[in-house]
Amino acid sequence: MSHHPENENQYKGLAVNAGVPQPSSVNPNYKKRKRRGKSIHTVSEYVEGIRKGNVALLSKAVTLIESVNPKHYALAQEVIEKCLPYAGNSYRIGISGVPGAGKSTSIDTFGLHVLERGGKLAVLAIDPSSERSKGSILGDKTRMERLSVHPRSFIRPSPSEGSLGGVARKTRETIILCEAAGYDTIFVETVGVGQSETAVHSMVDFFLLIQLAGTGDELQGIKRGIMEMADGIIINKADGDNIQKSELAATQFRNALHLFPPSDSGWTPKVLTYSGFYNLRIKEVWDMVFAYQDFVKANGYFDIRRNEQNMFWMYETINEKLRSHFYNNMEIESLLAEQEKEVKQGKITCFQAANNLLDTYFSQTHHR
Repeated sequence: MSHHPENENQYKGLAVNAGVPQPSSVNPNYKKRKRRGKSIHTVSEYVEGIRKGNVALLSKAVTLIESVNPKHYALAQEVIEKCLPYAGNSYRIGISGVPGAGKSTSIDTFGLHVLERGGKLAVLAIDPSSERSKGSILGDKTRMERLSVHPRSFIRPSPSEGSLGGVARKTRETIILCEAAGYDTIFVETVGVGQSETAVHSMVDFFLLIQLAGTGDELQGIKRGIMEMADGIIINKADGDNIQKSELAATQFRNALHLFPPSDSGWTPKVLTYSGFYNLRIKEVWDMVFAYQDFVKANGYFDIRRNEQNMFWMYETINEKLRSHFYNNMEIESLLAEQEKEVKQGKITCFQAANNLLDTYFSQTHHR
């Protein structure tokens, strides 16, 4: 017990008791508990779990794909390779649209309509810009109220940062795992209207573009390339006072589509109106989507497009690996800063700096 001056004789009548012993701030049973860490399973455990439709293991495997840890990446590639023979048996549908077009509400309604036919549905996202815009399927998931609790649906947001190519590759690999897990319909959502549409188009069988009416010039905000990619265009919020505007917008889109050359598939894109919120004409939209599937499977284009996409992603992977290997080279990292400085000072041209860096890199790889 420490000395208390108030216990001295001059302070008679005052006393400080020792008090009760204080318990430890740490739970005495803490060490006895088995700490739950993030367990890494074996490749066979992942594959077996995914094949059985274990959502927890599927989610963990997708997390491995998204990890920047090289060991996780290597493990993920093994899992993907083992799952590949069980993949490819789904209908992949890309869904895009301008912000505010009602993608989330529509996906919620579309998903339930598809699930009524049976099977399982996975909803994935490509959103490399969410770090800046803060808009992603994470927020959208709260608006997919019915789909997010459906036992036969799987909703997975995209990584919140990274290059478009990197995010798209991870989504492409996630598709393989989802197919191996028995998901026979896969929605790939892209946020906004921009470059990510091209990435989505390179991994789906059908590309669906959601538009709005009553926003001024309906065609103004649509790039020609995106219009040409669309296999179907649907005008949302065609209800109440907006029906006439929606039909007018649909006519404008049909007229615009006639100006484009015929698609490689031989399919003529359709333009339909619907209301995702009021669940109106949803069946007509999906009759179109599945009619396209029958059409391209009958004329052989379905397999041609899948093979072209496989080739595309082979070259994309090569490009990404080379880029990563170049920028993660220690000598290049130090030389890069020097070359940047000289370019800024006007001592050398940007082309000469690039050649200096590449010559250094290739001389390294040549001597190995």
